[in-house]
Amino acid sequence: MFSTYLELWAAGELQERTQRAAHILKSCSLCPRRCGVDRTRGERGFCRSGMLPMVSSYNVHPGEEPPISGTRGSGTIFLTHCNLRCVFCQNYPISQLGVGREKSAEGLAQMMLDLQKRGCHNINWVTPTHFVPQILEAICLAIARGFRLPFVYNTNGYDSLETLRLLDGIVDIYLPDMKYADEDTARAYSQAPSYPEVNAAAVQEMYRQVGEGRYGQDGTMERGLIIRHLLLPHGLAGTENMARFVARNLSRQCPISLMTQFFPAYRAKDFPKLRRRLHRWELEEALEILGRYRLQRGWMQEQM
Repeated sequence: MFSTYLELWAAGELQERTQRAAHILKSCSLCPRRCGVDRTRGERGFCRSGMLPMVSSYNVHPGEEPPISGTRGSGTIFLTHCNLRCVFCQNYPISQLGVGREKSAEGLAQMMLDLQKRGCHNINWVTPTHFVPQILEAICLAIARGFRLPFVYNTNGYDSLETLRLLDGIVDIYLPDMKYADEDTARAYSQAPSYPEVNAAAVQEMYRQVGEGRYGQDGTMERGLIIRHLLLPHGLAGTENMARFVARNLSRQCPISLMTQFFPAYRAKDFPKLRRRLHRWELEEALEILGRYRLQRGWMQEQM
C-alpha cells in the first residue's frame, strides 16, 4: 500500500500544512470550541492541553474493529486529555484526569517507528484532535526515517472542518464516534454545544476525503470510514437519527461499529438515566433500526 501522505511529504505539502497547523496553536481553534488561548505560551483551554503532546500509553492493540486490528494489531497511541467532558467516560483517568506524560515530536515519531517495527498494520491516534500540529510534526520526522504505515484518526467526532481539511490526504482511515443526535443530551452529558450539527459536518468531510472503504488482500482496511456508535440507556444516543443520517448522507455501505459495552463509569451514577447497563431489548431495538435502514456492514462490540 502507498499512502498519499508520502506524496504530500515529497512535494513539501505536508511540511507546509505542519507549519499552518502550528500557527493555530497561537490562538487555538483546533476544535469547535475555538478557545483562542496561546498554547505556545503555556495557556490552556477547555481540553487542558499545552504545547507539548501528552501520551498515556502506546502499544499493539488486537481488539479494535477487525479491519483495523487485522492479524498483527493496530499501533495505538493514546493521547491524554479531550475536548469533551463525558460523564460516563470509561477512559476518564486519561481523558479527564490527565494521566500521561509530555512527549516531544521526536518522541512521538519514535513511537510510530517502534510500532511499525513490531509489525502493526497502522498507527491509530486515539483522541488526537487537540494535538494535530504536534502529530503532523512527528509524522514528518518519522517519514524521513522510513515510516510508511497508514494512519487511523480515532476521534470522538467533535471536530472542526478547518482541522480536518489539514488532514486531507494524510489520514487514511477515519474512526469517528457519532455520540448524540440531540443538542440538550450532548450538553448534559458531554458539555458539547452543537454536537449533532458539528458531528454531522465533520463526518461528511471525513467521508468526502476517504470514502466508505478500500481493503487489502488480507482484509485490513487501507482507506475509508468506520462510524462508532455507543449505545446508551434510554435511547440517549439517538440511534435512529444516526442511522437515517448515514443512509441518506453517506452510504449504506458505510460500516457501523455498534458498541454495547456501556456501564456507569466515572460520574455516570450521578445522572439518573445513566445508572444502569443496557437492557437486551435496547440492543435488539438498535439492531432492528440498522436493519430497517439497510446498514448491515459492520460489527458489534458486545459486553453486556
